[in-house]
Amino acid sequence: MCLLRFLWFLPMSNILPLCDVVRRTSLSIHEYLRGGHLEKVYENALVHRLRKQSIQVTQQNPIDIYDEDGTLLGHYVADLLLEKQLLVELKACQTLTVEHVAQIFGYLRGARLRHGMLINFGARKLQIRKLIL
Repeated sequence: MCLLRFLWFLPMSNILPLCDVVRRTSLSIHEYLRGGHLEKVYENALVHRLRKQSIQVTQQNPIDIYDEDGTLLGHYVADLLLEKQLLVELKACQTLTVEHVAQIFGYLRGARLRHGMLINFGARKLQIRKLIL
């Protein structure tokens, strides 16, 4: 959140309102389901509720990683891609780690996107991080 205050000069189109919808929807899901479910349950709940709000969501979005000469090096699968501009990675663990942050930055680079959100439904208190590459 603090990063957003310092990046006011960057054009963010409708990213911030979209992030706000994701944040509010995630909080509502966390309050209703609480902890103890697999990540896929939270993913399906978030997809369902976002689509009800007319937000375009792609589940299990494939990301290919290429070497500088164009050789395919591997594949990632990001949890959600919203409106073709916001990558969302979900977790259902005790707490977010630096590895989770590194993972979403790798996804953003591979997908050639700037904006991502990391959401952990597994913690007692919902954890949400907005990241900008």
